Amino acid sequence: METTVKQDKAFLSYPEPWLSKALFASRASVPFWTIVRLYLGYLWLTAGWGKITNPAWVGPEAGGAVKGFLSNALTLTTGERPSVQGWYAWLIENVFIPNAFVFSHLVAFGEVLIGLALILGLLTGLSAFMGGFLNAAFLFAGTVSTNPLMFVLATWLVLAWRVGGYWGLDYWILPWLGAPRGSWRKSKDQAEARGNKSAA
Repeated sequence: METTVKQDKAFLSYPEPWLSKALFASRASVPFWTIVRLYLGYLWLTAGWGKITNPAWVGPEAGGAVKGFLSNALTLTTGERPSVQGWYAWLIENVFIPNAFVFSHLVAFGEVLIGLALILGLLTGLSAFMGGFLNAAFLFAGTVSTNPLMFVLATWLVLAWRVGGYWGLDYWILPWLGAPRGSWRKSKDQAEARGNKSAA
C-alpha cells in the first residue's frame, strides 16, 4: 500500500496510519482511555494527598522526607550494576538535596494537581506528560514500585491526548485553545452543518 505524502510550502505532512488512529484517536477508544485516565489520576491524587498531609513533605519541617529518599538513592550509585547513574547522582547532591524544601512542596502539590487534572480530563496529554516526567525522575533515583506502570500508562495517554479527555473538560477546552479537532468533533460539526443546511 502506498503512503501518500502531502507537501506544504513550509513542511511535509505524513498521514497518520489507520492503526494509530484506531488506538489513539477514534471515538470507539474513548471508554478505554477514560478508564486509564481515571485510574492514573486516582494513583497520583492518593499519592499526593498522602504527602500534603504529611509535615515531612509540606510545612515548616518539609524536606526531611525528600532528603531521606534522595540519600538512599545515593547509596545505589555503587556496585557493578548501579541503579542510579553518576550524572543523576550529581544532580541529587548539587541540586535536589540543597533545595529539598522547595522540591518537597513541588512534588507533593504537583502530584495532587496531576491527579485532579487527569480525573477531570483537563489538558489530559499535558497532565499525563508531567506525570510521566515525575515517574521518570523517581525511576532515575532507583525507585521502582508502581512507577514503571504509571510511566507506561502516562506515555499511552500522551499519545491518546485527542480522545483521552473526551469524557472530561478537554471536550470544551481543546477546541477553545485552537487544538485540531478530532474526528469525534468533526462528525458532530458535520451533523450540525447538515441540520442547518436542511433548515435553510
